Amino acid sequence: MENNILSNRVFKMSESATLAMTKKSRELKEKGFDVINLSIGQPDFFVPDFIKKAAKQAIDDNFSGYPPVSGYADLRNAVTEKLKRDNGLHYSPDQIVVSTGAKQAIANVFLAILNPGDEVVVPAPYWVSYTELIKLAEGIPVYVNTRIEDEFKASPDQIKAAITSKTKAFIFSSPNNPSGTVYTNEELRSIAELFSAYPNITIVSDEIYELINFGGKTTSIGIFDGIKDRVVTVNGLSKAFAMPGWRLGYSAAPLPIAKAIEKVQGQVTSGANAVAQVAAITALKANPSDCTEFQEMKKAFNERRDYIIRRISDIPGMIPNNPGGAFYVFPNVAELYGLSNGEHTINNDNDLCMYLLNKANVALVPGSAFGDPNCIRFSYAASMEQIKEALDRIEKAVLELK
Repeated sequence: MENNILSNRVFKMSESATLAMTKKSRELKEKGFDVINLSIGQPDFFVPDFIKKAAKQAIDDNFSGYPPVSGYADLRNAVTEKLKRDNGLHYSPDQIVVSTGAKQAIANVFLAILNPGDEVVVPAPYWVSYTELIKLAEGIPVYVNTRIEDEFKASPDQIKAAITSKTKAFIFSSPNNPSGTVYTNEELRSIAELFSAYPNITIVSDEIYELINFGGKTTSIGIFDGIKDRVVTVNGLSKAFAMPGWRLGYSAAPLPIAKAIEKVQGQVTSGANAVAQVAAITALKANPSDCTEFQEMKKAFNERRDYIIRRISDIPGMIPNNPGGAFYVFPNVAELYGLSNGEHTINNDNDLCMYLLNKANVALVPGSAFGDPNCIRFSYAASMEQIKEALDRIEKAVLELK
């Protein structure tokens, strides 16, 4: 097919590195290789039974028609109550738009607010889709590089240095994907105070990993005076309720942005899956602290985190960070660059990930996909048995590098 048949937009867009590595590991599995996939951000737990029961009831109750574009009123009410209960955020139901996953919610935001050439400040490391969604909306990502020594946190001074007259938005996640970094209340307050001086900048807070944290309750940046009327809070059910395949997320935004998001979504997908919406009402009404299934999942993630950090620390050339949430570790591996096992030379993070995939049959994601080529991402959304075996294989493969 001639290239001129396709749009320039497609050629400028990168494939999702996490999905690409998952695809490669799946292809190797199909060829008979015993591949352990630590590349995907998908909880290895089942959806709690009380949510499945609600979905089954929704089917029996014939929720099969087109739902409202912004979501069922009962669900939008449940979102507002959840945000008030868990986050101290006060949105009205007409400020909520329910989408086909948090990824669509973020895409909606950028399509709703960006004009060609508008800049969006993005701390690195960042989730792989942020930059591509910004480009899709004809915006320009502007990066703030952080360091493992600073827990991959962007300071107000760093963020301020990236702001120009073209800055339209700022996007970040806490807990962060890929680093697991969690900003403290005071750190977020400092960032909020910075943006209070820039009334034309919209802050997009991706809180999809909010409940998977190991140091206590996280803070939503939208609680701070001076910016709360310019914050778009994005969340969903994929991580905390192990519902990635149900494809349900939502945004809570200032009313003009919410209406624009609804307009965009109305022309792209219309309303999200009806049955998933009804089940989500039950999920969001459940207090996480009282949900046994969630607490057990969080405990398992915490145990896996501690184990994987300990094991990575013992592998020469790998320096792990100490994530406060999510289910990722993002070690610095730059000391391994330039080494070889005689057949393969490790020049960069991509070489290392391909070496570990082919030599150790373990799938990981290069840090360059997240904006930091000195690191690679481990997901511990896998069983402890798989993690132990994967680390054994990785350690053996790395020790062959000289």
